[in-house]
Amino acid sequence: MSKSLVIVESPAKAKTIEKFLGKGFTVKASMGHVRDLPASTLGVDLENNFEPKYVTLKTRQKIITDLKKSAKQADHIYLAPDPDREGEAIAWHLMQAISDADQDKIKRIEFNEITQKAVQNSLKNPREVDLDLVNAQQARRILDRIVGYKISPLLWKKIQKGLSAGRVQSVAVRLVCEREAEIDAFKEEEYWTIAARLATESNAEFTAQLKGRQTEPNGSVEKLHIGNKETASQIVFECEPLPFNITKVEKKERKRNPSAPFITSTLQQEASRKLGFSAKRTMTIAQQLYEGMDIGGELTGLITYMRTDSVRISDEALAEVRGYIQEQWGLDYLPPTVRFFKTKKSAQDAHEAVRPTSALRAPDTIQTYLDKDQFRLYELIWKRFVACQMTPALMDTTAIDILSGSYLFRANGSIMKFPGFMTLYVEGQDDKQRTEASSQEDTDDDNENLLPELTEGQKIDLRKIIPDQHFTEPPPRYTEATLVKTLEEKGIGRPSTYASIIGTIQDRQYVIKENKALAPTDMGKLVNQQLVLHFPTVLDIEFTADMEAKLDEIEEGKLLWQNVLKDFYEPFAESLTVATGAMQNFKPDAKPTDEICEKCGKPMVIRMGRFGEFIACTGFPECKTTKQIKKEPVSMGVKCPECGGEVIQRRSKKGRFFFGCSGYPNCKFAVWDKPTGELCPKCGVFMVKKAKKDKCAKCDYEKAEEE
Repeated sequence: MSKSLVIVESPAKAKTIEKFLGKGFTVKASMGHVRDLPASTLGVDLENNFEPKYVTLKTRQKIITDLKKSAKQADHIYLAPDPDREGEAIAWHLMQAISDADQDKIKRIEFNEITQKAVQNSLKNPREVDLDLVNAQQARRILDRIVGYKISPLLWKKIQKGLSAGRVQSVAVRLVCEREAEIDAFKEEEYWTIAARLATESNAEFTAQLKGRQTEPNGSVEKLHIGNKETASQIVFECEPLPFNITKVEKKERKRNPSAPFITSTLQQEASRKLGFSAKRTMTIAQQLYEGMDIGGELTGLITYMRTDSVRISDEALAEVRGYIQEQWGLDYLPPTVRFFKTKKSAQDAHEAVRPTSALRAPDTIQTYLDKDQFRLYELIWKRFVACQMTPALMDTTAIDILSGSYLFRANGSIMKFPGFMTLYVEGQDDKQRTEASSQEDTDDDNENLLPELTEGQKIDLRKIIPDQHFTEPPPRYTEATLVKTLEEKGIGRPSTYASIIGTIQDRQYVIKENKALAPTDMGKLVNQQLVLHFPTVLDIEFTADMEAKLDEIEEGKLLWQNVLKDFYEPFAESLTVATGAMQNFKPDAKPTDEICEKCGKPMVIRMGRFGEFIACTGFPECKTTKQIKKEPVSMGVKCPECGGEVIQRRSKKGRFFFGCSGYPNCKFAVWDKPTGELCPKCGVFMVKKAKKDKCAKCDYEKAEEE
């Protein structure tokens, strides 16, 4: 009986697959990459056509030795890392690492889901390692290495030791910094809306919003900008004595279709919105669900591969989910034909959408086998997939036009006629910028506003006209969800990189999370400013997107990877030379102290770090002794509402300021927002400054504008 060796990336995946294959198969894990560029040097021969110098990772030496031994004993070797560029590169590196084995017996297999059928089918269709895919990954790796290893030392020299730059990550930081600049430059504008509270003869009340003014009878409607109280009061004064006449009643049936099944980016966005997961957390849990969970003693892959930009669904999965919908909800919830979704042009379409491996595996049937987060993410994926093949939701909408003199008011309402897919799932929404236009649109889309039966010419009475003051708001900061969405829209990064991009810019402390939103740190702003100034091409959004497109063309065999690197490197090297001389020196000189290092006896100095000043030994890097500079806590002049102690300014482990009780750790009271020094007239606790308004740190009291 022939012996076969299957090499995958993780032990969990190996365990699941070995169960499917049975006797004659040995399944081993490489633990990801086994070779990479060296950490201590550039590892790329710039003078020799960008030849990479790969080394075996120290942590993989024993694994390679074991794989070589197993490979010699096997008649067939199947390389089965994940089905993407990175997985293809891992397969190629494995082939090089176990080169003692007969190359003719080494084949590549891939599967989109870890099920017995998918794995066994892949063994029937082995192929050679795709060198175009490998070269695309290799080109990306070398590009990132060149940018990181060439720019980072310049940042150490000019700004601060330990800083780093990244080809794609730095562009993401730029987006966050530019949004922050928009917010800082924003000047709010006052505007007013006017609502009329109306009633029928039978005392059925409803509300209509002022939409504009008719320039002539039955003519076009001129939109009004009501910029102050005086203008609003004048309109109220004009309308109050006039009759309100219904001039138009329009009823429509509105159809709402379900969203497409998840791709990587939409999964990360929705998990952020609905579950509060970071992109990294989403992908970590999705990887667990993909590789296999113990379901009643059976190792089972629960979802398809989670790094994809295609919304394609297999015929088999479509047939199964349609049968499930009919059985669970009946024919009214099943469209007469399959619903297909259009994949964007730039998508690779190598894999299916992210979906459950079986629609029949409803979340509640496996909940006891999953932890809380695994269950929540699986439920989200399952519901989105099943809902995408259900019938649309139907709503009866009504729009009523009402004239008061030349002023046009409109009342909108809708009722759910048939819930369709919304019985199961409704997509979440991102925060939107509040503008005068959006305030008007909100009133148009009020699905909860139920209207009485109204007809043209019907008599209605005015109960009250309500003018309401508003202020436009700055664009919101990016959240992880909206940043992923923007990166995808602008063609920056790929499904496999979104989570690492967002994780990296936070790990480097260029960006921090404040109330779930991403804000640049002072260091992030400074580094971004200098990179944009001295490396405008590398930091250019369109250039970065174009580079992604070129990597795709390498994968398709249309471009040579060395040519792409050459076109990039020559102008980059020129920019680097100029920047080395032209970049301003922001690095403060070390300040001497009277302290002596207790470990090596050398003088200690005050240096500037990410979180401010600290004391360090002058013997660095041989001696890495450091000390914190003890500073008196800054009192905010208010009492802790829990124990009566002083509220002081403190700093978190990630360098972010917050305000907590001086009695810590006995009292753990803390808030992120800065106390104003005033006390709440409602409960007596101190007020804080939050989103340009003064609010109570404890209750719901909010200081009015006129106060």
